[in-house]
Amino acid sequence: MSTTSIATVTKMMETLSEPMQQIVVVHLYELIVDLRDEEMWDKTFQRTQDALATAAECTRQQIEAGLATPLNLDDL
Repeated sequence: MSTTSIATVTKMMETLSEPMQQIVVVHLYELIVDLRDEEMWDKTFQRTQDALATAAECTRQQIEAGLATPLNLDDL
């Protein structure tokens, strides 16, 4: 994050009372944790995209060849 962005957020926070600042900190913390999680999942899916596409193509070929059977969720 640029120093300008941090300075802007700091100035905005300074206009709030201490209790309100604490509330903002909690919300920012939760937001940052969520964003990091999303970023991790995005990177994971990007790394596995080729393998997923290959598995889907293999499954499609097995279905066309009559080698696959529908999944019966009642059997699980």
